[in-house]
Amino acid sequence: MMLSSYPLWWLALPVLLLPIWWHRQKRQRLKAEPLATARFLPSAPPEQLRVWQWRDKLLLLVRCLLLVTLIAWLAATIFPWRGDTVLVDAGVDKAWAEKEIAAAGFASAARIDMPPAALSWLRQNERDWRVDARLLIIARAEKIAMSARLPQLSHQLELRTQNASLPLPPTATEQIVLPADTAHLPGWQALFAAFSSASPRYTIAAEPTAKTSLIIWDKPTAAPPANWRATNWWVAASASAAAAFPELANAATLTINGITLKYADSPRGRLWASDAFPSRDADTARALYEAWQLLAAAPAPAYATPSQTFAAARSALPPAAAKPANWLALALLALFILERTLTHARRN
Repeated sequence: MMLSSYPLWWLALPVLLLPIWWHRQKRQRLKAEPLATARFLPSAPPEQLRVWQWRDKLLLLVRCLLLVTLIAWLAATIFPWRGDTVLVDAGVDKAWAEKEIAAAGFASAARIDMPPAALSWLRQNERDWRVDARLLIIARAEKIAMSARLPQLSHQLELRTQNASLPLPPTATEQIVLPADTAHLPGWQALFAAFSSASPRYTIAAEPTAKTSLIIWDKPTAAPPANWRATNWWVAASASAAAAFPELANAATLTINGITLKYADSPRGRLWASDAFPSRDADTARALYEAWQLLAAAPAPAYATPSQTFAAARSALPPAAAKPANWLALALLALFILERTLTHARRN
């Protein structure tokens, strides 16, 4: 399927009316009757009759197909027309952007809004720019992630990024459930107080909600309510824990950062058990916190691209989709030859 980059060429379709108009028989003389003499007849101008009749229908069809193919070829062909251009991030500081544009020598250059994934977009649309055109991107640093490979462009590209001046948003808060009648309650409170001092992301509640990510269960003589659910459970080792959480009987063992953990999945959530629950000293609390952070899944941050200039790589060719369809050019040539042949045959 042909994808037209410049669909406005299809607005030229009304040009098909020209060959239709040329091939229309406008007038036709009335048939003349031969007379022996016209001496006694009054003089009268010759009469003509307007008729709608098509001439050379095959030639008309070929010419219409020739024009349609020409328009389609133009719609699939990209003619470089852009000059020096600045791609501006909509959220960048306006005063800073104007200063950088002037410093880069692009004060008179055309400006367009920076699209998402600007470097990839430039690679796909680079055919729009003339050979001598230069490109400048003005953006916030976090809006352009650093790629593993340098972009291969056939135009010189200068990238100027603005470092973030606003503070980063605070880390998302995680809610944990720590019932008031929990055994070793002071130890658990001290543990999460230490956690919060390292990373303020824990709030304590008495009952779980939809935001609860961790439930602490340390009650030797009770089982948790049947409707309690959470992503993770920390279960203190006790005789009642084995009865309340039978999944722990076949739990797998994991040792990380010097802390031995047993874990098993259950309908309530993932269960974690360890002799380190709750920690009894600061070193154990620190090791438990580091082990828990290593187990938490966190996406790797994207590294922002610093300001730099990418030299033009003249060997970089535009994508294959940027080239006009070769079959259209061949069809155009074949129709042109056929049209010339039929025109010559009609004249002779």
